[in-house]
Amino acid sequence: MTADSPSPLRPNRLSRETSPYLQQHAHNPVDWFPWGDEALDLARQQDRPILLSVGYSACHWCHVMERESFENAAIAALMNRHFVNIKVDREERPEVDEIYMAAVQAMTGSGGWPMTVFLTPDLRPFFGGTYFPPDDRYGRPGFGRVLEAVAAHYSDHRDRVEERAAALRRFLVQNAAPLARSEAIADGLVEAAVRQLVRDHDEAHGGFSNQGPKFPNSGGLSLLLRHWSDGGGGAALETAAHTLTRMARGGIYDHLGGGFHRYSVDERWLVPHFEKMLYDNALLVPVYLDAWQATGTDLYECVARETLDYVIREMTTPEGGYCATQDADSEGEEGRFFVWTPEQVEEVIEDEETARLFCRTYDVTPEGNFEGRSILHLSSEPEELARFLGVDPQRLASATSAARAALFEARRRRVAPDRDDKVIASWNGLMIGAMARGAQVLGDPAYLASARRAARFVLDGMVPEGRLLHVYKDGEARIAACQDDYAALVAGLVDLYEATFEAGWLLEATTLARAMIERFWDPDEGGFFFVDAGRGDLLVRTKNPFDGATPAGNSLAVLALLRLGTLTGEADFLRCAEETLHLYGRLLERSPGACPFMACALHQFRRGAVEITVVGAEESRRPFVEAANRPYLPTRVLSGGAGVAAPAEAVVPALAERRPGAAGEARAYVCRDSVCSAPVEDVTELTRLLAEKDG
Repeated sequence: MTADSPSPLRPNRLSRETSPYLQQHAHNPVDWFPWGDEALDLARQQDRPILLSVGYSACHWCHVMERESFENAAIAALMNRHFVNIKVDREERPEVDEIYMAAVQAMTGSGGWPMTVFLTPDLRPFFGGTYFPPDDRYGRPGFGRVLEAVAAHYSDHRDRVEERAAALRRFLVQNAAPLARSEAIADGLVEAAVRQLVRDHDEAHGGFSNQGPKFPNSGGLSLLLRHWSDGGGGAALETAAHTLTRMARGGIYDHLGGGFHRYSVDERWLVPHFEKMLYDNALLVPVYLDAWQATGTDLYECVARETLDYVIREMTTPEGGYCATQDADSEGEEGRFFVWTPEQVEEVIEDEETARLFCRTYDVTPEGNFEGRSILHLSSEPEELARFLGVDPQRLASATSAARAALFEARRRRVAPDRDDKVIASWNGLMIGAMARGAQVLGDPAYLASARRAARFVLDGMVPEGRLLHVYKDGEARIAACQDDYAALVAGLVDLYEATFEAGWLLEATTLARAMIERFWDPDEGGFFFVDAGRGDLLVRTKNPFDGATPAGNSLAVLALLRLGTLTGEADFLRCAEETLHLYGRLLERSPGACPFMACALHQFRRGAVEITVVGAEESRRPFVEAANRPYLPTRVLSGGAGVAAPAEAVVPALAERRPGAAGEARAYVCRDSVCSAPVEDVTELTRLLAEKDG
């Protein structure tokens, strides 16, 4: 051990960190360092390999590895003797996680968290994996044996380590190399991506694989709906609707409290990993809203409402920001908070028939479907189940609704999973957009109030001296923002402007977009780098093109800049968006399904915006705004105001040109391809005009 190695009575360096994930490891006997100069300098000075361990607070297997290995005194002694040990919260340091996840995937063919990577002192990876058990099991070598083998290999076969590290560095550099720019973006790329999604669709259970694990593919679902809106045929809508329905009826959805868990381990969407991530819910809400607009299916509206309500109730800080994650575990067990037995249901619901109907509807059985207990899910269509049980459908719906409310209140008395209440800029931008969209489509002012509070919190608390920071925790904003932080926040502020017509949000979005271009734009090849220039603690400066659990920053940027450029008329925004699409053109040709959000951006660019401007006094323009928010118009850009000289006109020049003839009288204008309609003074006429523009 080093001289200042922790003891059970003395916490390690992580006790000074604000990340809940790092704090969870503060009393390990491991001599942990956070990512930073102290650890990196020590590794170079002592020529010791680095053991990099990456995870996040809601990760079940991260908890398992901590209990099994990092709290194990013998394993900790090996770590302290041979390595400089660095613990990273991947949500705080996505730029570090991205680089070494690519390396692990290259070494092993797969990735995930916890991630364990061994580095040379100059940060080149040479061995890695994900979860390691404390001893040989599950077909994996024990962690103690891995540590001893890696340490011996580093000491005795340094030439091989150097050879391996050099090869992996070449791979990472090549992986981060500029994409081959296409001067002309090929036709049919959106259609090719849609065909791949339809081809991969699991016709039995929905999703885009016929086996687990299954993750929500928000970008793919959004692309399918966009394609259908172009008259792309019923297959795209059927594929999206089938997946959205099966997810909403599956165990991946929380049927009592709302919101989606991270993913399903099986092909049926039944058994989730129970953590809830802010970003999943922020990305899924707009898709369910779009699907409700497109189909009128009540289930989709219900899911969107319940998910937004969940975020306001359980994932919002007192200051108004949105929390990052909710844990999978409670009382030391994965999923304990969420599962039920028939006896537990009967203890809460006194009426025997109501309890029976609930258990039958949500598949709560004595044998259970998860470790002897039952994950709530809808195994049958309610109408079919009512016929099978010989119960009036209204009676079944009423009974299950009352039971859900009672069980939700009973569940609130359980020990809840821990919540990681750090506020991440990019994820907050996504949820601000979801809340604003919810307010527009569902008409609930609570969603708009939530979006306003979160936006104000981020702008006031996380942008000191005009520079956006990535994370806020315990009264402190820290860590330089990545490019996707800027892009997601710009997009969320544009959504908030469209929901309010308050020019301040558009001014803030414009300022952040200019800063994003200044800090991250590649003037030579186009597109945006993920981090600022000059980062000495990173092997490569990446420009990752692929959408993962969250959209790639470049995809977010193109979508945001196309809308913002349309609203403001700022040519630089539109230029950067178009040049980024050209950078991605050949990648979309080769792998159309790998970048669904960029395919959505290409659809936005190719189709062109449906520009709707509503001017007039607030009360008189409300029916026009409601009409504009009713149909599914994926490329719509909405602006408006009083129609008289106002600050908004400095940001949205079109408002100055489209004033009503008399103050206070509402009018709407619909433009596409630089061609605008005559002023529309009747809501029915606006509805007809929007139907034509969508056709």
